[in-house]
Amino acid sequence: MQQQLHSIDYIVFLIYFVIVSSYGYWVYNRKKKALQDSKDFFLAEGSLTWWAIGASLIASNISAEQFIGQSGSGFKMGLAIATYEWMAAATLLVVAIFFMPIYLKNKIYTMPQFLTQRYSSTVSTIMAVFWLLLYVIVNLTSILFLGALAINTISGINFWVCMGGLALFAIVITLGGMKVIGYTDVIQVFFLILGGLATTYMALNMVSEHFGSSGVLNGFSLMMDHGNDHFHMLFKQGNPNYLDLPGLSILLGGMWIVNLNYWGCNQYITQRALGADLPTARNGILFAAFLKLLMPVIVVLPGIAAYVLYQEGMFQTEMQSNGALNPDRAYPILLNLLPIGLKGLSFAALTAAIVASLAGKANSISTIFTLDIYKKFFNPAATEKHLVHVGKIAIMVAMGLAIVISPFMGIDKKGGFQFIQEYTGFVSPGIFAIFILGFFWKKTTAKAALVAAVIVFPLSMFLKVLPGYADLSSLSSFGLAAINNDSGLYEIPFIDRMGLVFLVVVAVMVVVSLADTKAEPKGLEIDAAMFKPKGAFAVGAVIVCGILAALYIIFW
Repeated sequence: MQQQLHSIDYIVFLIYFVIVSSYGYWVYNRKKKALQDSKDFFLAEGSLTWWAIGASLIASNISAEQFIGQSGSGFKMGLAIATYEWMAAATLLVVAIFFMPIYLKNKIYTMPQFLTQRYSSTVSTIMAVFWLLLYVIVNLTSILFLGALAINTISGINFWVCMGGLALFAIVITLGGMKVIGYTDVIQVFFLILGGLATTYMALNMVSEHFGSSGVLNGFSLMMDHGNDHFHMLFKQGNPNYLDLPGLSILLGGMWIVNLNYWGCNQYITQRALGADLPTARNGILFAAFLKLLMPVIVVLPGIAAYVLYQEGMFQTEMQSNGALNPDRAYPILLNLLPIGLKGLSFAALTAAIVASLAGKANSISTIFTLDIYKKFFNPAATEKHLVHVGKIAIMVAMGLAIVISPFMGIDKKGGFQFIQEYTGFVSPGIFAIFILGFFWKKTTAKAALVAAVIVFPLSMFLKVLPGYADLSSLSSFGLAAINNDSGLYEIPFIDRMGLVFLVVVAVMVVVSLADTKAEPKGLEIDAAMFKPKGAFAVGAVIVCGILAALYIIFW
């Protein structure tokens, strides 16, 4: 497998780099207020259009774990992994209709601020520290490590040089503030989609040509014929991938917790829309939902194509890593087969996805640290200009820490996508419970939120290690357990574990809130009329739901 970019590929990549950097610099200079106003620096208050919000949401979300991890999962388990993308489209509509009006009505700019306003500063501080640790230790490290590994595989450039280059590029963009991130993300998404579609086009053509045909539509049809087992959205209990995607739970269970927590209670994501008015925020989120429907075409289909070709005897050596089949090698292998020029375009697409995610994550780390830790506890009288300065330092420190610790996290052994999902899944049920009850049940108390924050991690760990101490085979008749072929033990699927933890945490919060009769809960300002979707957004939401229904019916 050739690991080298040609001169034309480097020229294509350089064009991408120059366009993004020049446009970012132009946006940065257009409004000098970003140098002095913390809300403008962190949120781009009132200056992002709907298309910039939507593009930035997707650019920040799609990164190496999707291109490499989900493509690898497509190789391993097929189209079912697309549920993370397609269910996200439905979740975005829920966030736009129900979550965003509450945030904007109550002038919420950060997630810790919401927790302070709704519960207490103690709850807010605990969660702010947790989010900082999670974003740096889990998210930033995995994006950097996987991104550098992917670029190293494609180009042959030294791994550490790749990591340093990605971090530096992201820092340059992030230092311009959310306005620069938001508008450069539009260009990043353009390259991401264009380069991603080029790879998918080539992969489908390869399948078609291998079987003596031509054209991408024939290639897709041949993939469905020769990889039929990879075109089902729901797994039955006996499927070896059931522990990853447990049947109907992806539609009716824990997958909603995964997505609602990520898209609705996550500073990294919601930050893009918190500086806009409600119509603009909703339209931007709707645009992101449409883009989400497209993502499996870019990140999953290439993996399935590689699987079909692998079954036909291709890539037998290239797919091996340390003597074992490594599905995560599928996407880099396909990129290396692209013709000169297109390889540079896809290389730019992958880089765009990685850099946009790094920039978005670094900005959120900076926002939470500066506004919810530094200003609150260290310098309440800090000027706007000083806060922006502190935010920029936080960006560079966070990126440096991520580079140092990423090789020690075992990301390459577990797989980036699974690494992120598992570690965030230990706490996401508790976070979502705190938010959802805080939104819609005025009796929820600060003590209940504090208890939820404390018990969620131990409870999640208990269910994870339980199979080593108890026989859970009886739960299999209810679809709540399946055998792990590696350990030989019956385990509760990861997504179901989150669902169970969420139900327990909600029950505990209700009991604690009702028992705490002396507390005076601080309900948010809510008007039922603000949840009603209107105009073009309502029409677009119906279209998204219709497309989703059709996809699940076709590939059930």
